[in-house]
Amino acid sequence: MKRRLPIVVVLAAAVVVLFASRSRNHNNGTQPGAPLSAGEVAGAVAPEFELPVLDSNGKTLKLSELKGKAVVLNFWATYCVPCKTEMPWLVELQKQYSAQGLQILGVMKDGDREKTASEFAKKMGVNYPILVGSEKVEDVYGGISGLPTTFFIDRAGKVVVRRLGQMNENQIVEDIKKSLGQG
Repeated sequence: MKRRLPIVVVLAAAVVVLFASRSRNHNNGTQPGAPLSAGEVAGAVAPEFELPVLDSNGKTLKLSELKGKAVVLNFWATYCVPCKTEMPWLVELQKQYSAQGLQILGVMKDGDREKTASEFAKKMGVNYPILVGSEKVEDVYGGISGLPTTFFIDRAGKVVVRRLGQMNENQIVEDIKKSLGQG
């Protein structure tokens, strides 16, 4: 009987460590840098990233640099027709809401050519940073299964909503207002 007691204690400790590890790894983005799930992400902390800014001679941007601002994180590609439809709206909404603390970020799809994206952004009059995407960032945002995919992030750095596919301008405005704390 005395011999079994240490085995029980060791097994109990192993179970506690296992459950603590699992709960820490499955927090749905509540820790900075934690990956988002492919499911519902509203309320989760947006994962930190650092990506190169297109046409900036090596400058990078971290999401944490925008703390206190509402962020629209728009994953797009030059070949995406719905992305091309939304882009002029995003340009106008950046003008309209930037003074209220909004920052739109375009994240070009991993694999899209930088030269093509740069020419396209200039042609569209993009007035917000375009970031050079990576597979790693796509993965921590739950995998980008279609384009456009847009995350609306509030001033506290929490995801308000994730939208997959083309939205209409009214939906974008409504989600921006929620991100700014106005909706």
